[in-house]
Amino acid sequence: MTTDFTLEPGAPAPRPSLPVRVLLDTSHVVLQTERRLLSGLMFLLAGLVLLNVVTRYSGMPVYWVDEASVYAVVWLTFVGASVMTRLRLDFCVGLITEKLGPRGVKIAQVISTLGILVFGLSMIGMCLLWMDPIGIIRHGFDAREFGAQTFNFLYTERTQTLNWPTWIVQLILPLFSITLTLHALANLVEDLSLAPRRHHAGFHVSNPELVN
Repeated sequence: MTTDFTLEPGAPAPRPSLPVRVLLDTSHVVLQTERRLLSGLMFLLAGLVLLNVVTRYSGMPVYWVDEASVYAVVWLTFVGASVMTRLRLDFCVGLITEKLGPRGVKIAQVISTLGILVFGLSMIGMCLLWMDPIGIIRHGFDAREFGAQTFNFLYTERTQTLNWPTWIVQLILPLFSITLTLHALANLVEDLSLAPRRHHAGFHVSNPELVN
């Protein structure tokens, strides 16, 4: 069985426990799925922009294209943010860590990753309160009854021009929360030296010294 990731050069080779291996492998599968989704969204966005230009230039504008483009950008942004978290391409400030020793840098890295993990878990909690899946199930998936009882009209609203259910478009938020939390956990076990840091094929970083 072949894999499309390798260990970073010079990384130690400890024997991760089974839960750690499952966590890292799951994160890797999600990362590769996100990579394909990113490619698809970029092609979709380019196609929508081109369609918008052609139809407006020809005097026959398609009004739903603008809204579709906005949603494509939103999904592209959240999926990209999740990918950047796992690849450690998120922004960092080195004013403090540059003056710390190796142990201090490692502690700072763990604290930073824990912050991302807490943020992801907080977003999961927010999405559960906001989308209230248990509540909509209790109301038999009756969106109108659910809205009347809870004043949460998420499941009755529709987009302006596409006329899609709003909750479908906004599914990116809980999905992002879950993938962000998963990738943060994977980064954390690597930061704690429970497993060697992986280098993922298919993603190219021009200067690895500038990332976490």
